[in-house]
Order: sequence, then structure tokens, then C-alpha cells
Amino acid sequence: MSKEKIEKLRNELEQHNYNYYVLSAPTISDMEFDAKLKELQSLEEAHPEFYDPASPTQRVGSDISDGFTQVAHVYPMLSLSNTYSEGEVTEFYERVRKALNEDFELVCELKYDGTSISLTYENGLLQRAITRGDGEKGDDVTANVKTIRSIPLRLRGQYPALFEIRGEILMPWAVFDELNREREAQEEQLFANPRNAASGTLKLQNPSIVASRKLDAYLYYILGEKLPSNTHSGNLNAAREWGFKVSGATKVCKTLNEVFDFINYWDVERKNLPVATDGIVIKVNSLNQQKNLGYTAKSPRWAIAYKFQAEKALTRLNTVSYQVGRTGAVTPVANLDPVQLSGTTVKRASLHNADIIESLDLHIGDMVFVEKGGEIIPKITAVDLSARVLIGDKVKFIRNCPECGAALVRIEGEAAHYCPNDNACPPQIKGKMEHFVSRKAMNIDGLGSETIALLFENKLLQNIADIYDLKVNDLARLERLGNKSAQNIKSSVEKSKEVPFERVIFALGIRFVGETVAKKLAFAFKNIEALEKATFDELVAVDEIGERIANSVQAYFADERHVEMLSRLKAYGLQMSVSEDKMKPAGNSLSGMSVVISGTFLYHSRDEYKTMIEQNGGKNVGSVSAKTSFILAGANMGPEKLKKAESLGVRLLNEEELLAMLKPEEIKESEVENRTEGETLSEGEEKKLKESEQNSTGFTGTLF
Repeated sequence: MSKEKIEKLRNELEQHNYNYYVLSAPTISDMEFDAKLKELQSLEEAHPEFYDPASPTQRVGSDISDGFTQVAHVYPMLSLSNTYSEGEVTEFYERVRKALNEDFELVCELKYDGTSISLTYENGLLQRAITRGDGEKGDDVTANVKTIRSIPLRLRGQYPALFEIRGEILMPWAVFDELNREREAQEEQLFANPRNAASGTLKLQNPSIVASRKLDAYLYYILGEKLPSNTHSGNLNAAREWGFKVSGATKVCKTLNEVFDFINYWDVERKNLPVATDGIVIKVNSLNQQKNLGYTAKSPRWAIAYKFQAEKALTRLNTVSYQVGRTGAVTPVANLDPVQLSGTTVKRASLHNADIIESLDLHIGDMVFVEKGGEIIPKITAVDLSARVLIGDKVKFIRNCPECGAALVRIEGEAAHYCPNDNACPPQIKGKMEHFVSRKAMNIDGLGSETIALLFENKLLQNIADIYDLKVNDLARLERLGNKSAQNIKSSVEKSKEVPFERVIFALGIRFVGETVAKKLAFAFKNIEALEKATFDELVAVDEIGERIANSVQAYFADERHVEMLSRLKAYGLQMSVSEDKMKPAGNSLSGMSVVISGTFLYHSRDEYKTMIEQNGGKNVGSVSAKTSFILAGANMGPEKLKKAESLGVRLLNEEELLAMLKPEEIKESEVENRTEGETLSEGEEKKLKESEQNSTGFTGTLF
């Protein structure tokens, strides 16, 4: 039976998620887990009537284009008072001792450097996830939080019927490093630290991207009416049993010396943790004593945060060099005397742009302070002016490209300088080719950066179209290649002609057009000719396409050299339109209808629903009017659209109802196949099937 199989897979995957993400003790391989998850996804797609918001598949996420809904906190999310010295910790301890005038315990725990979240659970299921916001209200980011595998969607054991648990959403160092490497390769602005990266990720409008960034979470505080313990530490222990990831770096301290021992230990040991921390949180353990101590207007009197000092070092600035990326962005880099910082040897530090250099008033030979702290990228924070003797020239940002000599330009509103000579500047040419062949673009094996440089130097590659002119004999005669490598490269080049249109757009390297934007452009315009002719207004009408991206796309296609190169790529057989199987008509059940899509969806992305609507004869429209046939309404539907729909009497359909209209026969089979022999449909079920049958041949009457 499908239902039993679905439930069995859900239970297995929930246990494996818990083993892996909370206990860090997996019992099956990633491949086995992925196979089970894929099987469950297929079953749930075939049987939408068994939808469960707590299913492990709901962690994958789907597209959103509307803003987040603001939700008021039941309990205000206040900030903690910060301290930076042991003396201030002692003062806090004495204030608590005098106010209570009785014995008390303190709980010390790591202060994770991420973004705060409040989770509400009802009857063991995650109901809502809200950001801190202004402390009184925050953004509903439930769809994004569901993608974080260390946050349980369904609890284990015995738990209160309703409670709130708070914690920190984090991006592990390893994920952060990889994300910044990818952003650097795309010449996008790097995240300064994991905290900013986690916060930015949580506010993305596409949960599928959030899922890919592998966020983590630690939970540290429970609120509610019927908690299992009257102590903070007791409630944390209970939360572990319910399936929450609670830090093991937590200690109940009875004396001030124990608090300082904890601080001193973790000030060193935190550098070995997989996530960023920036201090220690100290809380009174007893909930009754917390209540007696109360709150100030901004923070609780029963808790305080001790912040670690950011690590910094003093070293000499020797030179400033300049790097040119594939989009022409010029990045200044400070070359320093080697210095130890946060366990690594630092020789270079990014200076980011001309404004940073000017604000620091840098001179060659200056003694400069280099800092990491919560930052993974070393940066110069200040100059030791007292050591400024016999210094060299003032550092001034260059005016010409260090690679090709072209005069640099600075676009209004941007901090970076660019080399405009994009078709003749060697690092830009090679960078574009490296991007084109990368795994997420055309995925051409054998053409790494060294091989591309070799082919460029030997005049075999001058732009990305030349890749499809490469000959095996020409490749085989080059140093470090040979006939076998040449054959493999040529085979991979030929195979890349099968790469879908949306990845071809991404591979072109249009400035500001990443993977997600490329996909949106592909599905919006369907082929390269339509994209090339798209007006500014048509471009900005596409979800998540703003003025900057629209201008960049138009500028790309206005360049005759790009048009010529695209003509060559098309002649070589690259996919220059959305594939036929994604475009072919699937039916006429929505013939003549105008449909508005709004909200977050579970089974398909917004772009996929738009394609399905068009394939079934419908028309996608962006705004609600009296002519709107219905709104496909998901979670977090835009409040203005909802208000207008109510005023005009426009019907709202959920996903299941739309899918029933599009595929009534499949719905009928899935609803019937799980019944025992002789079992009959209920009156409501019978009515739903009849309406589905009517809608399969055209819209008549009401939608539900």
C-alpha cells in the first residue's frame, strides 16, 4: 500500500536525519539516504493526498517571489547586555547575588555567531519559524527553516503540547569557505563572515537555494506554560531528548571561578569548532529566579554575554598588487610581512576597493593592524601612526588595468573599478572560459585553468566559441596533454552540447546573471532570440530581475562581438531554447484562463507551475483583476494580492486543486488505489472527482 510505504520511508528518514545532524552518528551512507529520499519524493508526487508538512521531503524547499509575512512574537526577543572583561562579569555576578540574596547557579554556554530564530511547536510539529526582527515582530521564514536538517520537523518522545524554542541559525566554516570560493569565481561580493552569510541565506526568496547552503542550528532557550523542568539546564536536556541540537559546550557553574574557567577554556578551544562563536552566554539556571530578577527595557537581568576579543596582529605593508577577474573587476591586495593570526600565517589581506584604501590613508611601509575575529578573510583595520617613520609613497588606486593597460572605469553606485577591455584583457578572456567550462555551467572535463592558459598562449583559444573548434591533433601535441587527454577533452566538449538552455545562459558569464537568474530568464523568454530582443520593461517584469541585471543583459546583447560568438555557438549545436519536452502542450484544461501565482509551494517551483499553466492552455498574469480566473495560492501569499482577490471575488486554489484540474485521471487512481475491495467513496470525495472530470475538458462553474 502506498500510504504505508510513504509513512515507513518518512520514519526511516527522520531517524537518519536525527542520527546524522544531531547525534553526528550516521548509520547509512549519503547515497543510501539520497536514494530513500528520492523514492519518497516520487511516492509523494504520485500521491499528493498524503501530503504531510513534516515530511523529510519538505526540507528541499521551493521558489518564492513574494516578501515575508511579519509575525508578532508571543514573547519579545530581547538583546543580551554585552561585557568585554572579567571585571564586568564579576559585576554581573554580584548584582545577581545581591538581588536574589540566596544560593543560585549559573549556566555557561557558547554564544554562537549566527542569526537568531524562534521556533513554535504544536503537538510535536514545527508550526512557525520567525526571525528576531525588531524584537517585537519578525519575518516568517518557516519554508526556509524547514530546509535545515538539524531542526526537527517532528519531535520525539514526550513534549509540551505548545512551546517556543529559540536558537541560532549558523553557516559552518566549511560551507562558508566553499560559498565564498564560488562567489569569488563569479566575481560576486564575498560574505565577510558566516554570520552575514547565514542571515543573508535565511532571507533568500528561494528555499531550494537555502537548502543547498547546508545551514546548521543550535537551540538554547525554551519558553512556554508547561515546561518539563524549573531549570534552564533541565529544559535543555529535555530538548535534546525531543530531537533538538543543543550544544554539548554547556556547564552548570556554582562559583565565579568556574565561570572564568569555562570562559578561558573556550576562548582557545572555540577555534577548533566547525561553526563561528564570538563569546559566552551566562544565565541564571532557575526559572523562578529568572522571573524574580526580571528585565530592563532592553535585556534580561538574569543573563549576560561575554564577548571574546577579536584577534589582531601588527605587521608591515610591503606592496599593494591588483587582481583582475573575469568580469573585469579590479581587486587591490595588501602584501604583508608574514604574521600568525587565528592559527594561520597571514601574508595577504584584501583591501576591497579604492574607498577602503583612501579611508585607511595607507602608505607603503606602514605598520598595520590585521584582524580576523569573526572574519575568515583577513582585513586591515587601522594603521599604527606612532610607527610611521621613513615610510614610502601613499597608496593610490591604479588608473589603468595592470594586465592590458586599458583605462579603468567605475560605474556610478558601485564601489569597484572595472577594466572595460573585456574581449582583449587576458585574465578576463581566460576567466570567462574557465567559467564557461565549469561544472555548474557547461561541465567540460579536462579544461582546467592551467590547460586553458596553455591553449590561450598557443593561440588555440581566444573566446569561448573557440572551444568547439578544438582539434584532437592540436591538443595532443601540446605539453602535458597527449592523445588520450585530447580525446577526453574533445568527447566532453561534444557532450556539453546537450547541456540545457538555462545552463548555457549561465555559462555565458553575463555580469550579475547567476544560476538562479539564468533559469528565470530561460523560462521567461524560452529561446536566445527572444532574450536578445527583450526590452528593459520585459526583463524587469521577470521574477527577481531588477534594473541592474536588466541593464547588464541588454548591454551584453548590444555588443556585436557577443552576438557573433552566440551565432557560432548556435551553429555548433548548443541548446539555445528551452527543450521541447518542457514546452510541449500537455492539455487544454486551463484554456482561456488567466492565472496569478502567489506564495510558497511544496510540490513544484513557481517557474514549473507557470510552465504547466501555459502547457495546459492558461495564461500567466502578474496582477489580480476582475478578469483573473483564479489565483494559485501557496503559503505566505502576498497580502495585497489576497486583499484584492477578496474585494473582487476571485477564487483561490491550492496546489492539490490545481494538480487535480491538470491531471484528474492520476488523482482518481491515487485516491482509489489505497481502498480495500468494495470500499466506496464518500459524498465529498465523489463530488471532488466529478469536478475534476469536468475541469479536464474545460472550466465550468466554480473552481471548488
